[in-house]
Amino acid sequence: MNSKEPTRNHFLSVAEIADALGQRQPGIMGEKHLGRFSVLVPLVERDDGTLAVLFEKRARTMRRQAGEICFPGGRAEEGDASPWETARRETSEELGLAAERIRQVGTLDTVVTPFACIYPFVGQIDSLADMSPNPAEVEEVFCVPLQTLVATRPEVYPVKMKVEPGADYPYHLIPGGERYPWRTGTVHHLFYRVEGRVIWGLTARILAHFLELVGPDGEGQAER
Repeated sequence: MNSKEPTRNHFLSVAEIADALGQRQPGIMGEKHLGRFSVLVPLVERDDGTLAVLFEKRARTMRRQAGEICFPGGRAEEGDASPWETARRETSEELGLAAERIRQVGTLDTVVTPFACIYPFVGQIDSLADMSPNPAEVEEVFCVPLQTLVATRPEVYPVKMKVEPGADYPYHLIPGGERYPWRTGTVHHLFYRVEGRVIWGLTARILAHFLELVGPDGEGQAER
């Protein structure tokens, strides 16, 4: 036998495979190859004791999503101990608030796109006193009463998605070749019109998820 040929001196057993799989926690397939981002849905208590949700309007000089309404957040950095730490650090940097003034209230579902994993959290900011937003990232900060958001129904618009393989795609390796019946799908974009502003995109998707979880009475569920 040619010594350069691969050899297998050991054949795995079911028990060994079970042991190997039992040592790990399930995650998101391909996560390490995607960008990792965290965002925060920030809750602020108003003077009357009710809650409001804080939003940012991105600076118009930003390379992406300039001028759009969003939640605080951003890309994970090497020193972040967890996705929550990313969310808190980014919120602290963008709003100019000490990280200790931001506490975690809960965790929302992870959003997975072809390009990134986004980890959304709900947090509470103790107050907006002495807040100093970073003008390089944030043009404006505003709050909307939670009850107003709960009572607002978003507009829903379908967007069709289709597959477009590249020119060098190996059609000869798949049944049907160029006539392969690719599955197409539809995603729904949400638009919230609130107090003369428009909230859409990923921010609207996360907001809708949060509002669905806190229930029809909104503030009562969120405060528990």
